[in-house]
This record gives sequence, C-alpha cells and structure tokens, in this order.
Amino acid sequence: MISREESLARIQSGLADIGIGFSAGMSQQLNDFLHRLATWNSKFNLTAVRDVAEMIPLHLLDSLAVADHITGDTVIDVGSGGGLPGIPLAILFPDKQFTLLDSNGKKTRFLEQMRIELALTNVRVVHERVEKYQGSYDHVICRAFTELGNLVSLTSHLLNHHGTILAMKGKLNETLPAGEYQVQTLKISVPTLMAERHLIIIKKNKHEG
Repeated sequence: MISREESLARIQSGLADIGIGFSAGMSQQLNDFLHRLATWNSKFNLTAVRDVAEMIPLHLLDSLAVADHITGDTVIDVGSGGGLPGIPLAILFPDKQFTLLDSNGKKTRFLEQMRIELALTNVRVVHERVEKYQGSYDHVICRAFTELGNLVSLTSHLLNHHGTILAMKGKLNETLPAGEYQVQTLKISVPTLMAERHLIIIKKNKHEG
C-alpha cells in the first residue's frame, strides 16, 4: 500500500485534473477516508478494490467527476455501500445535505463510523431498503446499483418535483422507455482511468406526477 503522503499527492493531482478547487483540509479528509476504507475493507469486504492507489481513480476521482451535476442542496446516495459516491461528494460540498442509504447493516455501520471519524455534519446514514424509505431530494445518485429501469422504479418516489436521478454507469447497454422521462447521457472523463464511464441524468417529464 502506498504511503499517506503519496496518496495525498495523487489525490491533489487528480482533483486539479478534474478542475475541482480544494483546500488542504478537504484533500486530507478525502485521503483519510480512503485509508479508513482500505482498513475496514480488509475485514468487512466493502469493495473489491483493496489498494488505496487503485481506489484513487476507481473510487474517489470517479465519484467526484460528477460534481458539476450536484446543483441541488439535498442528495441521497442509494446503495451507498462503502460510501461511494456519497462520502467524497459530502466532503466536497459541506453546505449540502447527504443521506447515505443501504440495506446492509455491516455497510451502514461503516458509514456511520466514517460520519463520526471524518466529522461529516452534513451526512445522515440510514439502514433501510430503498423501496421502504420515504424522503424528498433534489438528487438521487447511485453507482452500479441496479439496471436503469429497476433503478427508476425503486427510487423515483424519493425525488422532489424538480429532482433528478444521477446514475453512474460504465458501458451503456440499457435504455429507458421514451416519453415518461427526460434522459440525458454524458460521457465522464476520470483522470488516469481508461475505463468507459457515463452519467445518465433522469428527470420526470413535467406532465408526469
């Protein structure tokens, strides 16, 4: 595993490449999160990626590459798992409110511990199945949670009247039925990550309830 100093330097370089302004404290907080994730991961299998050096592009920078599309004040990360993308985005946007939702108790215990250790006062952790949870958010965001049609049916009740679903995907091989939703697909560039990445922005048409 790389040193904390080396990982911090790589994080700061990646943030600069994405075009994200950051303070020393913010980049250190992101670095602390990754090292804590790696430590917990060795015991609780939170993510298939084990090494901090790999986590930087695959998890951290990938999560933050969608930052320009977090325009609202309230965000729910559905199927948050190891806190991705919710925790990096919550660190980046301390003035926005984030709910991290997961049905796995092991994962929500980790998320709650990260909320405490990283002093994330803008984060709330919820242990619940998405279809049973009620809320009203500007954004529902998820990363590799489920296929698009299922995602919309499971999460659309969490959107406020102008809310959007932000689905982070790799290769595109799914579509939504035309008419009910406005769908915008964007190619996302992640520094040092060669894999294909996309963001699908889904919004209910105005005439829909």
